[in-house]
Amino acid sequence: MATPHINAENGAFAKTVLMPGDPLRAKFIAENFLENATLVNNVRGIQGYTGTYKGVPVSVMASGMGMPSIGIYSYELFSFYGVENIIRVGSAGGMQENVNVRDIVIGMGACTNSNFAMQYALEGTFAPIASYKILATCVDKAKEMNLNYHVGNILSSDTFYSDLDMSRRGESPWHKMGVLAVEMEAAALYMTASRLGKNALAICTVSDHLLTGEATSSEERQKTFTDMMKLALEVAINI
Repeated sequence: MATPHINAENGAFAKTVLMPGDPLRAKFIAENFLENATLVNNVRGIQGYTGTYKGVPVSVMASGMGMPSIGIYSYELFSFYGVENIIRVGSAGGMQENVNVRDIVIGMGACTNSNFAMQYALEGTFAPIASYKILATCVDKAKEMNLNYHVGNILSSDTFYSDLDMSRRGESPWHKMGVLAVEMEAAALYMTASRLGKNALAICTVSDHLLTGEATSSEERQKTFTDMMKLALEVAINI
């Protein structure tokens, strides 16, 4: 059943996959939250595990960084492994004054500066959005868990070191449009899910802030964003 990027056997993945960017975050989730987690993929070090959470099968696999990478992995999981739902669990840079470091941002929509949608030969601009059922479940669970969360537009950027942003040295134009945070994967995940008739949601923890300069370390991003992980797992077993 191997694909060019996944060597798992048929049926190795659960219907719902949590997808962090970092392989070490995938490993952390598997080791700390899943019961009887088994490594089912490690091509290119992109670790994928399947286990159970509260008795329900759940998988977790890394996506790597950027839209091309998550586009590949989500396409192969959706198309060849019977996966129905992918929940991105990532980090993002805050872009609004009321969005604080360590807050959770739930991506209702994903703006982008990428040309990822060009492949679909659309005669206009496609608006990548989350799957409503997963989104609604996530918001309900975030309320139940009393988390600090925000729901709205995020920005999926093709660049981390943007020459344009560096030249501005200030507020991004996306800020004035109410975009909550910037990350690098959600728009491609949403478009891939839409094209294949599947479901997707991005849940991100704010790891740094573009306006204040506050930031967390790489180790903190890997191991301490547990509220987001628990939220995603609760969503996974309730959809």
